[in-house]
Amino acid sequence: MTEDDETGARDWLQAELADTLDEDIEIELEDAVLSQEIARIYRRTHPDTIDRHVYFQSLLRLQAELIKLQDWVQHSGEKIVVLFEGRDSAGKGGVIKRITQRLNPRVVRVVALPAPSDREKTQWYFQRYVPHLPAGGEIVLFDRSWYNRAGVERVMGFADEAEVEQFFQDVPEFERMLVRSGIRLVKYWFSITDEEQQMRFLMRIHDPLKQWKLSPMDLQSRVRWEDYTKAKEDMLARTNIPEAPWYIVEGNDKKRARLNCIDHLLGLMPYRAVPHEEVSLPDRVFNPDYERSALPRELYVPRKY
Repeated sequence: MTEDDETGARDWLQAELADTLDEDIEIELEDAVLSQEIARIYRRTHPDTIDRHVYFQSLLRLQAELIKLQDWVQHSGEKIVVLFEGRDSAGKGGVIKRITQRLNPRVVRVVALPAPSDREKTQWYFQRYVPHLPAGGEIVLFDRSWYNRAGVERVMGFADEAEVEQFFQDVPEFERMLVRSGIRLVKYWFSITDEEQQMRFLMRIHDPLKQWKLSPMDLQSRVRWEDYTKAKEDMLARTNIPEAPWYIVEGNDKKRARLNCIDHLLGLMPYRAVPHEEVSLPDRVFNPDYERSALPRELYVPRKY
């Protein structure tokens, strides 16, 4: 390789790394498209938020460890299920996005099920969750889970007290069965204050890129804050079993919550570095008789940018 080739390769690599950083910044900008008044109020209520450079440095280090975890899961055939629960706007989606950002979607899957269909309502309650459980070498992240029955379904009246009580009787044994089958089950509850949820809902109302996140159910969760609190306390008390304990993530500071959750998850897993074959780029085969044909212009996406 000539000096010019080396310089070109170095410039290309730097450009690629810059693009990667741009993607990180793009994700963070989701928190910045606010009215100036809401942004001012938010900064005033979060004066001690973590420094941006410290946050990114810590996040990248943790994401590098997540890649090691992913490699170990594939190599060992481990099965991991992580449940993310919490009030609306508590930050579940944010941490899931940071966990999966650099991982292989064939290994790490996110499950976010919609409301049950009429057919699913007639099934055993846990039945629609079972097909999404991992096989060997997979990690599944549930963005809300079977605990819907103890939360939104209970509070909003979609399940009666008899169904809720049956759930509480069944769920410990269901989770023990999962653990006995070899699944590593981790349960996180993201906790935020009343004031913080109100602030985040206001942010969504004033941010056109986030208004889709607000549903009539979300708005009802504000009205029924105390009902959700009672349901949460009952749920944590009755389903915190030794085989699958609950872990509470303090979520008022979103960046710290993401880092703390990822760091804790990594600490629960006995992962280690696994052997990798050395990767080398093979030489391209050149056929002197091959001529690349020109494709019609109409097949190309217009160059608007």
